[in-house]
Amino acid sequence: MQILNFKVAAKSFFTSKEVISALDKATRKVLSKFGAFVMTTARQSIRKRGPQDVSPPYHPPFSHTGVLKRGILFGYDILRHSVVIGPILAETKRTGTPPRLEYGGTAMGEGWRPSTYRPRPYMNPALDKNLPVLPAMWHNSIK
Repeated sequence: MQILNFKVAAKSFFTSKEVISALDKATRKVLSKFGAFVMTTARQSIRKRGPQDVSPPYHPPFSHTGVLKRGILFGYDILRHSVVIGPILAETKRTGTPPRLEYGGTAMGEGWRPSTYRPRPYMNPALDKNLPVLPAMWHNSIK
């Protein structure tokens, strides 16, 4: 019977610096690629239309100026080992517009009367469309 000391046994677990480094690199690569897929799908779902056109509820919003479409970005969060995908929230009076488009809600309209918005989701459908390909992205990703 062979007795292993702690240092030798610890090397057989997934805690070595090489393994952790390879895992971190693969995670960053896979999640960044996934983020790009979701971002692209969300952007492609938003069609350009005239200023008076309004998309039907429960369909992606129309783009009148292109700001929403161009503002959909992704970024890898190193501290959380995750990817964040979605519209940027610019410092304007319409800061609440992206979430209101996605989920619906109310906002102060013209004449200080509340306006009700029905949902026009574009991020959740993009995520749902791309989720099935995520497991395949992990296949042979750690080298």
